Amino acid sequence: MRVRHHLCRLLLLVATAGSAVAADTLHLYIWNNYLSPDTVARFEAQCRCRLQQDYYSDNEEMLAKLEAGAIGYDLLVPTGNAVEALLRQQALRPLDKSRLPHLGNLKPEFRDPWYDPGLRHAVPYATTVTLLGYNATRLAELGLPTDTWALIFEPRHLAKLKGKVSVLNSQRELMGAAMKYLGHSLQETDPARWEDAKRLILRAKPYWATFSNSTYIKDLAVGNIWVAHGYSSDMYRAQQDALDAKRPFAIDFRMPKEGAVLAIDNFVLHRSGRRPDLAHQFIDFMLVGANAADVSNLVGAGNPNAAAMPHIRAEIAANPGIFPPASELPRLEMLRDFDPKTRRLLSRMWTEIKVR
Repeated sequence: MRVRHHLCRLLLLVATAGSAVAADTLHLYIWNNYLSPDTVARFEAQCRCRLQQDYYSDNEEMLAKLEAGAIGYDLLVPTGNAVEALLRQQALRPLDKSRLPHLGNLKPEFRDPWYDPGLRHAVPYATTVTLLGYNATRLAELGLPTDTWALIFEPRHLAKLKGKVSVLNSQRELMGAAMKYLGHSLQETDPARWEDAKRLILRAKPYWATFSNSTYIKDLAVGNIWVAHGYSSDMYRAQQDALDAKRPFAIDFRMPKEGAVLAIDNFVLHRSGRRPDLAHQFIDFMLVGANAADVSNLVGAGNPNAAAMPHIRAEIAANPGIFPPASELPRLEMLRDFDPKTRRLLSRMWTEIKVR
């Protein structure tokens, strides 16, 4: 009987410990490759909790999963236009700023964003530019330009790159790049201009190797592809991976002269999350300058945190693909949510692009 009693107590203790671990878990739904393991380890040590990450590679993917009924995420990291959509759906909890003593570390230009005036629901985390990453060695040999979207859209260039180009598997990003190349705004609502963008994409599509939101990092770093349409933070990673592996070529990235998409990714609390207390702890942890600097130093993203800047390596802070200079800011544009009619139009066009 005593053995059975001790066994029961042991099982109870194990079950209780398991429940405690489950209860002290912060569930984060975040972009691929957007939070360094070092950052995670430091936070888990500080909060004595576990950080469980699930990943997405596109705002539309994240929104679709939530609309399909996914629940239980405490924190999301959507871009501004996705924050706008989530607010319209009343899917977010308001922030408790009394739990965010380091909120003042944000740069002034990030404290009142158009998608969430006054930062009532969103805290900016990182910035990226959607641009061109490329094998600088190969493109120099081919005599191809690296400062224009023509590199991925014009057959005269693509004829030298067939099977060596990757583009984002993202309706808004790819169609947005086509619109910028054609000289139009990302907020354009004229169907004829979007039709022109669709035709431009369909003309170039036969030359491309793949639509990808993540594999282009490795493919660019090992030399499988020579040009990638993607995020500046991913291009930085590909560049560093190629350097670390001592590849016989150099990876570089830059913003096309026609302009590009600027994204601000934010921490927001989903209404279905069970641990808003841990969510606030994590956001404030990430607002501390030394912690905020990780997303730049280890991931290669731009940074909206003023207190982070002294901790960011000089070569990263000076990289115009990561921190665009003031002279280039007028050529950058953020994606915004569209009215239902335009969303349906673009969805139909995207389906046609993917199936043809």
